[in-house]
Amino acid sequence: MSGRYTPFYSNILGQEMGVMMYGDAGLPFLVFPSQNGKCHDYAGFGMVEVFRPWMNQGKLRLYCVDSLDDQTWSAFTRPPRERMLRQEAWMRHITQEFVPFIYRDCGYQGRLATTGCSLGGFHAANALFRFPNLFGTVIALSGAYDARWLLYGYMDDLVYLNSPLHSIQGMPKNHPFIRQYNDSTMILCCGQGAWEEEMLRSLRLLERALREKGINAWVDFWGKDVNHDWDWWRKQTAYFLGTLFS
Repeated sequence: MSGRYTPFYSNILGQEMGVMMYGDAGLPFLVFPSQNGKCHDYAGFGMVEVFRPWMNQGKLRLYCVDSLDDQTWSAFTRPPRERMLRQEAWMRHITQEFVPFIYRDCGYQGRLATTGCSLGGFHAANALFRFPNLFGTVIALSGAYDARWLLYGYMDDLVYLNSPLHSIQGMPKNHPFIRQYNDSTMILCCGQGAWEEEMLRSLRLLERALREKGINAWVDFWGKDVNHDWDWWRKQTAYFLGTLFS
């Protein structure tokens, strides 16, 4: 089962974005690459093969997109507000252009799944937290959920929207999103080994905020030997897919 590449021109962004598609049936997973990544990366790091047993059973399919991180989270020389305006444009591209493309391509009717590792894990979780009407399942690995981390501590209204930690902390307990979250499957995981310090810190704080708001999520901390690396993300993905589709 080989992938299909499609160039996707975004009118919102004013540029071409690539997508790699794998699988022919089942729950569509929108796959966000790691920082500055492209749509081919997921296959290059062996992650598509992890999904293949469930793809072969017709249970899921993958839509792997390009990131725009080099214009947003990684654009360290640009003013933070400018970076966040571009992030918002990218989110509009994802929700207003790319999600409809997925529905047209595969005919799926329900809410989509998201997944990703590292900054891709943040994007995957952020998509569901912001748009639970569009996304109903997330497997987010080693994401950092305090958006100030890559913005030198900067905060404004757009950072708040894109910072799951702060958005959940500030959410009223009667917010209508909470019911939608609790109708979703949310899996948030990180290790406790090398290069996981910020991910571990922010996920622990997010876990507390979710619990305080009555939001059900599977927050899983793996051992102190579990590093911020693809070897572990492949193992974690296989484990959580096995549970999700058992």
